[in-house]
Amino acid sequence: AAAQEISRLLRFPSALQIEPFARGRVELVGLKVPENSVLDGMPLWALYKEFQVKILICVVQREDEVIIPSGDFVLHSGDRIHITAEHIEIERFFRVLGLFRNRARSVMIIGGSRLAYYLAKELISIKVRVKIIERDKARCEYLCEMLPEAVIIHADGTDKEVLQEEGLEKTDALVTLTGMDEENIIVGLYAKAMKVAKVIVKINKLSFTEILDKMDIDSFISPKAIAANNIVRYVRAMQNSVGSSNVETLHHLINEQVEAVEFKVREKSGVVGVPLKNLKTKENILVATIIRDGKIIIPGGNDTIEIGDNVIIVTAGRHLNDLREIQQKLIG
Repeated sequence: AAAQEISRLLRFPSALQIEPFARGRVELVGLKVPENSVLDGMPLWALYKEFQVKILICVVQREDEVIIPSGDFVLHSGDRIHITAEHIEIERFFRVLGLFRNRARSVMIIGGSRLAYYLAKELISIKVRVKIIERDKARCEYLCEMLPEAVIIHADGTDKEVLQEEGLEKTDALVTLTGMDEENIIVGLYAKAMKVAKVIVKINKLSFTEILDKMDIDSFISPKAIAANNIVRYVRAMQNSVGSSNVETLHHLINEQVEAVEFKVREKSGVVGVPLKNLKTKENILVATIIRDGKIIIPGGNDTIEIGDNVIIVTAGRHLNDLREIQQKLIG
């Protein structure tokens, strides 16, 4: 699962984070608003008018504050935003902002772990050139046998001279996968100083996420967190097996402060057939996307949720097991 997530980031290196929904038809993508960006000072309602792209900004992280924004929300440089849409619309959005970068065609991997093996196989299958640097000779011999298309280097990938000799500055992307967070971070920071376009760092400890957010590294991934996400999604699906909707996909965002949940609507409930402008939802809940008969709908006030739809809900500070839980409870 971690290898698949890294592979997605390398296919679309402009993004800080990519979470797929509806079996890949919809993506939730993170990016940082650059300095002097056209987005700086722009209210969300003006996005379509300005760019003619069908996207929805569903989460904004501004320093330590996490916001589920309304249409009047104004963006600022430095904001970390998460947008949801079809991949083609997200790519178009990145292009008009001048942020789009083509997928990585050469990748250097530091550390020859199982994760490195799975990632290398994914990348080789899409014709990406892969170089793995591993300090253990026996592991190098194993990787040479299992990955004949990759270049395997027996050396210390945390050594600056080794990185220079192996062409760090000419590679499109660096992925650090050693067993030590500190080594991964230091090598990642060095690669960014050498102007490597995309740097992805694996971390195991999630207790210092506030510090990590301030580092000049493109993306952090945690295999433990990814595995936990998958387990939680399975448990939620089992819990609501008798409810009105199934949990299909679940992703945690921004240090687990935000959840993006995809529900499959199975039967009639209070949320079905009601125009969204009339649907009274709880605070910090956003209906981000509706998928109906394969068509992607970025919802407006007149759109409705219907039986058979897949619906993506973004929420801060809540755990949803059933789509009905987005409604405010009526008093009296």
